[in-house]
Amino acid sequence: MNPVIGLDVSKGESQVQAFLDKGKPYRKSFSIKHDTEGLGSLLEFLQEVESSTDGHQPSVVLESTGHYHYPVIQFLEEQNYVYIVVNPLISHRAKSSSLRKVKTDAVDAYHLCELFYKEELEPYKKRGIQLLNLRNLTRQQESIAEVSAQIKIQLHTLLDQVFPEYRGVFGSLYSKVSLLTLLAFPTSEAVLSASEKEITKKIASLCMSRSDEWANEKAKRLIEAALRNPFQNNLYQSNIFNLDLLVKLVLQYQEHLSKIAVEIDALAKEIEEYHILQSIPGIGEKIAATIISEIGEIDRFDNAKKLVAFSGVDPSVFSSGKFTASVNRITKRGSSRLRHALYMAVQSGIRDARKKKTTDEIIARNKRLREFYDKKREEGKPFRVAVIACVNKLLHWIYALLKSKTIFQDIA
Repeated sequence: MNPVIGLDVSKGESQVQAFLDKGKPYRKSFSIKHDTEGLGSLLEFLQEVESSTDGHQPSVVLESTGHYHYPVIQFLEEQNYVYIVVNPLISHRAKSSSLRKVKTDAVDAYHLCELFYKEELEPYKKRGIQLLNLRNLTRQQESIAEVSAQIKIQLHTLLDQVFPEYRGVFGSLYSKVSLLTLLAFPTSEAVLSASEKEITKKIASLCMSRSDEWANEKAKRLIEAALRNPFQNNLYQSNIFNLDLLVKLVLQYQEHLSKIAVEIDALAKEIEEYHILQSIPGIGEKIAATIISEIGEIDRFDNAKKLVAFSGVDPSVFSSGKFTASVNRITKRGSSRLRHALYMAVQSGIRDARKKKTTDEIIARNKRLREFYDKKREEGKPFRVAVIACVNKLLHWIYALLKSKTIFQDIA
């Protein structure tokens, strides 16, 4: 006997269907809620199926559904049941094999059970608590960074309508001392109503690590900017209010991102793969943390090609009869966050580093990767095609290093 239970997961509930063996469905399907009572009834049903098959513990098959399946997964792990998380593309293909066009939760759960006997599905391999925590943190970091970038664009636009000359006062508009100074002196009127000594004192209090001379220089530049500013008198008080609000939001998001970065660094330092990936030129702390958290345990992949496919950078293939497509785009069916991190790693790796002091020769950060990129460009490959080829090459290196637990040795 080879029992299986198919779960069609949706928001807050799942449809349950059981098979005692191939072609032997057990009872009618039923629905459970993702709460204590519903999961308790699922456990009773699992035990019932197990007793009906002379002690054979049933496997559980379910689709990956964003975050809706997490309560079920955690419950199954706590109860030590084997579960298989199926890619929706695979389950959709199985459902589409029937000529009848029927779409219900009960039918989907039934098809998942049939898929268990048709395909060689492997039990889900845990990524480990550390990697899951790291993935959650890096994804949250990315989400907050995206929102922060949008707010900065709004702030930049609004500053053009209130105090455009302010941007040249500090080296970085979005440094903490710059934003706090802008909070204190948001308009030309606010700057010119204060003395140079008062402005110097305020800037010095915001940046204790700098000298009074530096603060005085910034105060003078701020006054000069206020005198040049085309908006000497702001007619729209709403702009000043919104400017104050946006500056405070940017400061808050910077603080949140700083806290997340510290948490990620502390967690990632305990993971061996984090240090291995950083041995590859072009991969820093942030990219390394994202890559290992998205890949998970490297043992999930039997070979490098499966890792490439998981990343979604494998070329799609289309061939029918005598026709074979000559232009094949990448599948993009894997983790988009992983692809973005790999793309940034390649961009950093092939970029020229500083010149050596003794010669005019320019050395790339990752010489081996740059040589491979240059070779593809010499073959006539467009920039994006050459970069994707480098991403593929980088993934093969990552797979080899993580499998062997060795560091990258760049050839000079």
